[in-house]
Amino acid sequence: MTSFTGRVAVVTGGTRGIGRAVAERFEAAGATVVTLARTEPRQAVGRFIAADLGSRGAVEAAFQVVADEFGRVDVLVNNAGGARPGAALDYPEAAARAAFDLNVLGVLYAAQCMHPLTPVHGGASIVNVGSVAGTRPSPGTAVYGAAKAALAALTKSLALEWAPRVRVNCVLPGPVLTESLTAYYGGPEAAALVGRGLPMGRMAEPGDIANACLFLASDEAAQISGAELLVHGAGEAPRFTRAGQQADGGAGEVGGAAGGGVGGFGGVGGAAAE
Repeated sequence: MTSFTGRVAVVTGGTRGIGRAVAERFEAAGATVVTLARTEPRQAVGRFIAADLGSRGAVEAAFQVVADEFGRVDVLVNNAGGARPGAALDYPEAAARAAFDLNVLGVLYAAQCMHPLTPVHGGASIVNVGSVAGTRPSPGTAVYGAAKAALAALTKSLALEWAPRVRVNCVLPGPVLTESLTAYYGGPEAAALVGRGLPMGRMAEPGDIANACLFLASDEAAQISGAELLVHGAGEAPRFTRAGQQADGGAGEVGGAAGGGVGGFGGVGGAAAE
């Protein structure tokens, strides 16, 4: 895999969950890492800069610090995201606007600020962290899913407009075993039960998503741009498969329980990335 020594990688939402795993993976690969988030952790990975990633002014100010201190950006991982779960019928307007500010507009602002700091000869990369919630419906994730679908569309447009100087791709995680998602399911045992109902027999770990981000930003992915990489362990078990398992006396009951639980993970899984 490519060494990132001498390269600067900015990771938004890089203080916990998926974002922290991404920051740690790039640092281990030799990159100079800058993490942006609203709240400073007790121990940050790399250089931490506080920023409200849904605010254009805050994002511009953060990237000005990056420009002053490092002079360039080679990799941007837009990981910050999330939205409160809730039914579409009475979803609050303020919450909906906040979801699009963070998951879509915040990504655009960061990308716009990064572009002039990239090497003019090419080689820069943006990796956006989306969600399978943007590819299919699930209860309580109408707004979050719509925002992540918009992020996927933005990814493709930026890839087209900014080639060959900057490659732009999107990682689409399924359920990821973060602290937030574990708490959402009621604890480690319940989360493990949900994971066993997935085709791969477990949820993804934050490191699985970090590996995907590292690959897409690497020279090995030099011809990959405008792509969506699913990291969902073959997806959720179809209902007909679970029904067949139940008929055969297999693990259908566990799969059924897991399938019902996974359907609602999108908003909470995204919130874990903030």
